[in-house]
Amino acid sequence: MTDSNLIKVDKIRRFSTARIIEHWLVIITIGTLVVTGLSQKFYNLDLSQWFILKLGGIDSVRLVHRYTGIVFSIAAIVHIITGIIGVVFKKWQPSMIINKKDFSDAILNIRYYIGMENHPAICDRYNYKQKFEYWGILIGGLLMIASGLILWVPTLVTRFLPGEIIPAARALHTNEALLIFLILAVWHIYNSIFSPEVFPFDTSIFTGYISRERMVHEHPVELARLENKPLEEIVAHRYVDSQEISASK
Repeated sequence: MTDSNLIKVDKIRRFSTARIIEHWLVIITIGTLVVTGLSQKFYNLDLSQWFILKLGGIDSVRLVHRYTGIVFSIAAIVHIITGIIGVVFKKWQPSMIINKKDFSDAILNIRYYIGMENHPAICDRYNYKQKFEYWGILIGGLLMIASGLILWVPTLVTRFLPGEIIPAARALHTNEALLIFLILAVWHIYNSIFSPEVFPFDTSIFTGYISRERMVHEHPVELARLENKPLEEIVAHRYVDSQEISASK
């Protein structure tokens, strides 16, 4: 798909159909894993007991959790392999790699939020918040997969590794699950729903499209590349729009 095909007047094609399907798969699998996992961890709660009974008992909950974990594992492996092939062989831009500029952007935005700068960070396809969130969930997911496999076949694992790895995996699995849940519940849901830039809902991952106005404000570097325009021209429009908004208040 060429850059010109990515632009639809006032909308920009941001995500492919494959990415939209992948996102739906992640929503369904992580949602299922969270519900079935936390109901086992907090089994003494009335809500957990109600859910376990509705699903047919603890064995059914464990079965659903494990096989959903397999689906999630396959999706994660495919995602990683696709990314590696894309960057190495198809020359995709490694846009999710965290670099020095991301830390500089974070500091710049903090200064902007407290009034010490007159403009926010100028970001490319993904900003520092999206990158930190992505890597937190991906690394956490890989830890969940590894610890989950250990807990699924502890007898086999202890034939090759010390027995202490079982309680360590149990602690890692449950605590990492809570961490991922908090990242999703607090950070991701806020940025996707309650953030002023997208409220009441960010539809880009479901439709594949994002408004050009949002691209100007959030991803001007990528927009300049897509439209083959100087970055200064895109950023200048952002400053004009911000000034107009401020003047109208």
